[in-house]
Amino acid sequence: MFALGGIMKTIQKTALTLLALGIAFASGCGDRHSTKEVYYLISANAALPYWQTAAAGFKKAAAEYKVTARVAGPDGYDAQAELTALQNAVAAKPAGILISVADASVLQPGIDAAINAGIPVITMDSDAAGSHRLYFIGTNNLEAGRLGGKRVVEKLGGKGNVVFFTITGQPNTEERLKGFKDAFASHPDIKIADVVDIKGDVHAAFDKTQEFMILTGPKKIDAFVCLDSASGKMVSDAFKRTNATDRELVAWDVNQDTLDGIKGGTIDATIAQKPYAMAFVGLKGLDEVFHAPPAQLNKDFSADSFSPYPAFVDTGTSLVDKNNVDLYIASAAEGTK
Repeated sequence: MFALGGIMKTIQKTALTLLALGIAFASGCGDRHSTKEVYYLISANAALPYWQTAAAGFKKAAAEYKVTARVAGPDGYDAQAELTALQNAVAAKPAGILISVADASVLQPGIDAAINAGIPVITMDSDAAGSHRLYFIGTNNLEAGRLGGKRVVEKLGGKGNVVFFTITGQPNTEERLKGFKDAFASHPDIKIADVVDIKGDVHAAFDKTQEFMILTGPKKIDAFVCLDSASGKMVSDAFKRTNATDRELVAWDVNQDTLDGIKGGTIDATIAQKPYAMAFVGLKGLDEVFHAPPAQLNKDFSADSFSPYPAFVDTGTSLVDKNNVDLYIASAAEGTK
């Protein structure tokens, strides 16, 4: 009996040990995520409200998945500083990187280096189509430019001089400008008087607007278009300084200052994007790649008919004017609670 009792105790201990291991294994398998998984959102101009909205979406997705979100990049427009932020992120060996490309020629090598190091990279807002990034999430900037261009044509009655404020070399602003040019192509009496590269300095938009405002006669500037999210306020302020009421201004994005300008009448309209959605979807996309990586991360998925990834995720755009601005103001107030 003693021998039998000893055998029973051994069986019981073994069973308990196996049960404990089974519980631990099941618990580990069921918990897909960990705070040790770190995802980076990298941009230039990180201090802008636009990027603060994107960061909120990124962090919201991270909270839902119980992973760690880190936001990096220079507060101002500086492609080289953004490259440094990307390189630092790669050195930290994160689970994935979501990046907005300030200048593709500067950042593409860094993106490719990240992919070659086995780190998934998805671009958002501004793309580097020639890089090895997996795919792009953001606005169809060409169509957004056409949408804005149609508005300018309508407001000018098909005739007038237009000035653009942009950031040269940034893929998204280049596509927006092309979209406007497409819209103007069938209206030869609309002339592009100048395309001003503000080089990330929004105060340049204010100064140049004041210079343009004194032009009269055939050189009078009838409409101003801002292809970045910050210069609209500067042009609006210049309008106020000169009490201008005979010029049109189309801005970009739905910063509070821009919405206030539409309410006040100094801004005719703006093109709304969805930075929160871009970053929210971006982190979840990176998470999926991290947990189910492809056999070859640096493959050209754009040339693969059986790719598990889309080439482009369009988060949508819309035109905001006095008819619907209150909806966006209410949305902004709700989003900041």
